[in-house]
Amino acid sequence: MDGEDLLRMKPREIKRLHLIRQALEQRISQKQAAEVAGLSPRQMRRLMKRVEAEGDRGIVHRRRGQPSNRRIADQTKQQVLALFEKHYPDYGPTLASEKLHERHRIAIHPETLRLWLRQARLPYKQRKARPHRQWRQRRSCFGEMVQLDGSHHDWLEGRGPQLVLMGYIDDATSTVEARFYDHEGTVPALDSFRRWVERYGIPCSVYLDKHTTYRSPQAPTVEEQLQGHEQSQSQFQRAMSELGVEVIHAHSPAAKGRIERLFQTLQDRLGKEHPDVATTLNDYASLLKNTNRKSEAKEMTVRANRILAKNQATRRDSQSVHVQTLMKLGQRSR
Repeated sequence: MDGEDLLRMKPREIKRLHLIRQALEQRISQKQAAEVAGLSPRQMRRLMKRVEAEGDRGIVHRRRGQPSNRRIADQTKQQVLALFEKHYPDYGPTLASEKLHERHRIAIHPETLRLWLRQARLPYKQRKARPHRQWRQRRSCFGEMVQLDGSHHDWLEGRGPQLVLMGYIDDATSTVEARFYDHEGTVPALDSFRRWVERYGIPCSVYLDKHTTYRSPQAPTVEEQLQGHEQSQSQFQRAMSELGVEVIHAHSPAAKGRIERLFQTLQDRLGKEHPDVATTLNDYASLLKNTNRKSEAKEMTVRANRILAKNQATRRDSQSVHVQTLMKLGQRSR
């Protein structure tokens, strides 16, 4: 059988064709066929006329196999791929689509960009495959549980001291609070918790890891044993006990995945070079100047100027491309 004799139909079209045949043979009325097919009587009459004139092929939509009228122009696709390869090779599709809209005025959905990158075989940042773990349902109310942790990361990319980001996220609503400290310990933990309480109130429980700040490795004292504590309490645990906050320790990082994913997002986005980072560097340089650390402040200022220059160059490129596109459209209209 030749390929031209084959006719591909969707299940819905096969059902409609059967009803049309029944109506043409006058086994059922046009109104009954339209009700079963979910069409209006007028549309059913149109389809019946097409099937009578063209045969079974008349039931197939006439735009089958043709490109969509709403597809994005190939010129825009090539422009997006060129900008991604030049400016955003280490970005994921979601962040890259945001920057394309912000800097180049090109609105493109992240999944569309992901599909284009796969088709063009351009490498891009992907999430690692994660093993399946038992899913825990979110708490139902705000303040019922707060996940907290400290993220040890080179936040200043070698341009300053090592910092720890103390992060908080509400389990029910994903409300976020974070602050930088020079280490993860009792004082930063209590200070960051105080800031959360002043802003949102005292939570019912906190979900955290087994860092020595949050769980003492020492054996319980006689006094603690008399109080019914099987393990010795850290200063943070004692403070939570005084406030009536339940302390829940996670047995693995994946158990508190909400705060871990938040840190991954912040590490990815705060490290990208854009004007916000340059502003932060200039502020940090001013701080160094005030503390008589002028040599380090000079390095921060140079780094900030490079970021701003790169961003301005990117804007000029996008504006020139935009102007060229407008000129081509103007020539076509003439």
